[in-house]
Amino acid sequence: MEITISINPILALLVLILALKIYDAFMILVWQPFVLTRRFKKQGISGPKYRFLYGNIGEIKKMKREAQLSILDASSNDVFSRVLPHYQQWIYIYGETFLYWSGTEPRICISDPELAKQILSSKLGFFVKSQIRPEIIKLVGIKGLVFVEGTDWVRHRRILNPAFSMDRLKNMTNVMVACTLKMLEEWKEERSKKETEQSKIIKDMNRDYQRLTADIIATAAFGSSYVEGVEVFRSQLELKKCCKTFLTDMFIPGSQYLPTPLRFRIWKLERKMDNSIKRIVSSRLQSESDYGDDLLGIMLKAYKAEENKRKMSIEEIIHECRTFFFAGHETTSNLLTWTTMLLCLHQDWQEKRREEIFKKCGKEKTPDSETFSKLKMMNMVIMESLRLYGPVSALSREASTNIKIGNVDIPKGTTIVIPLLKMHSDKTLWGSDADKFNPMRFENGVSKAANHPNALLAFSVGPRACIGQNFVMIEAKTVLTMILQRFRLRLSSEYKHSPIDNLTIQPQYGLPVMLQPLED
Repeated sequence: MEITISINPILALLVLILALKIYDAFMILVWQPFVLTRRFKKQGISGPKYRFLYGNIGEIKKMKREAQLSILDASSNDVFSRVLPHYQQWIYIYGETFLYWSGTEPRICISDPELAKQILSSKLGFFVKSQIRPEIIKLVGIKGLVFVEGTDWVRHRRILNPAFSMDRLKNMTNVMVACTLKMLEEWKEERSKKETEQSKIIKDMNRDYQRLTADIIATAAFGSSYVEGVEVFRSQLELKKCCKTFLTDMFIPGSQYLPTPLRFRIWKLERKMDNSIKRIVSSRLQSESDYGDDLLGIMLKAYKAEENKRKMSIEEIIHECRTFFFAGHETTSNLLTWTTMLLCLHQDWQEKRREEIFKKCGKEKTPDSETFSKLKMMNMVIMESLRLYGPVSALSREASTNIKIGNVDIPKGTTIVIPLLKMHSDKTLWGSDADKFNPMRFENGVSKAANHPNALLAFSVGPRACIGQNFVMIEAKTVLTMILQRFRLRLSSEYKHSPIDNLTIQPQYGLPVMLQPLED
């Protein structure tokens, strides 16, 4: 007797799909970590043990929580252990090149400046921007200069380069001066409300610098649409507070679409931010024939361009506006914050800089673009501040193919992390005083300040180096010059030295500073 078994083809298909999903999950969650760990071990590279699904995320979160409970001595610049405690511990145990896991994502830490230069300077597409959580991308836009790749990146960079030419930056100095004067006038009014003229003002400089740099980037980027620009900044600041909670969590694909209260808030802020930018763009398109000469004007000219190589869509413009708002105020406000903190701690350098300013610029003259080329000592102080407290703690790239860097074979899909804080405080590169504030090391320029010409990577290096670094430097010099012309700065006794990695390196409890007018 012959028995016939009927199999439902739909059920069979579902079983096959389920089997394939289980296979894929096994490969990602178990087999790949096992194979990659063995592959790196054969090269003499080890690291903390991979834990199913979570990798080393739990350890990282625990070490960061413990580090954030500590308060450093105000005179200590050895902040690596507080900002990146897991890197410090793993370097001590496994050496400077080690493997760890962010969930199921393999990451290899490399802190050799020559290898870092090769990775960041590559123009062949072997190293691309590493994966980042969708929630964080919302801050800057996936179609902005930070994340676009290939021909799109070339097109964006070509369009935006003229906005950051030295001639245009010189013209922007007037905007920086005007915004800084407004802040100084607010300080003056606040002081006049005190009971006596001798009263000192105590300001949270980190908060005031954030407001000031947002003011400057809004005015410089959007010109007459400044009020709308500030609205973008406020939405973005609130969005950042929401998104930072995801920084050290494990990412599960698709979880960004879950309708949780926090994600509803993120979606609402993103819409609000984009709607503000759209109103600015629409207003500029209707009211001006040449669209202006600021950053937005340059992008709108690209929007109207007929040539594809010079063309930019409205969606791309919106994402670029997000990018420059975030990068434009975060980077500079942090640079100003930490430079001010260092000048408060080192009164001798504060006085030296003030003497240089008075000699080259005068006591009351408003600085201009010609002034800054004369302020050599100021440049040295800012570079030393970038070394000790650069805005970004680490850079990362993903290998787009199997590749060898130095003596290390790196498989495709591996993220390479370059811990800038470690490199910038490495005594083998910077000498025995690497943890000390010593601007004189930059007396002969950045390339001769350390044992390697690329030991300082605060703005990265290579084709994807920060397009706005000259803007940041001129803005920092403008603000600090105008403050030092008018005030002596001292740290308040309330200051707690507590650098923290909050997307960028910031003081966990702010920077309270006593401002004493020079006429007192």
